[in-house]
Amino acid sequence: MTTPVIFIHGLWLHASSWDQWVDLFNEAGYRATAPGWPGDRDTVADSRAHAEEIGDHGIDDVVDHYAAIIKRLETPPILVGHSFGGMIAQKLLGQDLAAATVAIDAAQIKGVLPLPLSALKATLPVFKNPANRHRAVSLTAEQFRFAFANAVSESESQRLYDAYTIPAPGKPLFEAAAANFNPHSPAKVNTGNENRGPLLLMTGGQDNTVPEVVTRATLKQYRHSDAVTDILEFPDRAHSLTIDSGWREIADESLAWLQKNNL
Repeated sequence: MTTPVIFIHGLWLHASSWDQWVDLFNEAGYRATAPGWPGDRDTVADSRAHAEEIGDHGIDDVVDHYAAIIKRLETPPILVGHSFGGMIAQKLLGQDLAAATVAIDAAQIKGVLPLPLSALKATLPVFKNPANRHRAVSLTAEQFRFAFANAVSESESQRLYDAYTIPAPGKPLFEAAAANFNPHSPAKVNTGNENRGPLLLMTGGQDNTVPEVVTRATLKQYRHSDAVTDILEFPDRAHSLTIDSGWREIADESLAWLQKNNL
């Protein structure tokens, strides 16, 4: 039976940002798909035009959305998530709904304490207005360059912005920011699960949105589980590492890790 792979995007990117990965994984023998978040439309243009449908979806809404997709499959999938998609994928893995997870520059989970200034600046477009908790918020091209594409050229940053960016719900960011003060936070992951599938954390050393220190602090949250938990660092890459001109390196490393773990 062909192993399913589900790609989960993060905030401000459309599911089509995974198209090259989906093709590559299908060529490698998997059955890959990239469903959008609740409220996302099928295209970038339609998603931008209907931002009101994207707003006010929180972490639990997104987890439930993907859990429902997973439960329709005949076998647990491999999950590959980027940014907030990486957090969602970790939650689903902790709930034993995935065979394995690759979490790339994953948003911080409950228990992760470092909050670098660059991460605050990257998310300021949402936090500057408390009402954004219930809205969808767009990034300007300049904000996208700082948050995602600071390690590529300005022209490539603009191309990525034009091709893939959509409004993002503010609610998940507010929930993650309050996670360490809320015992029932939706950002909590079952990191102590001994029976879960393997997990690979990937981090870009130039990432302003999810700096390396956040990913390494996430790794420490799994110290009480003997399940496979690995980390890979790409020192010269930023938050756009899944979509920019260097995406293939990240994808190939993901495939190599899956093969190493017989997945």
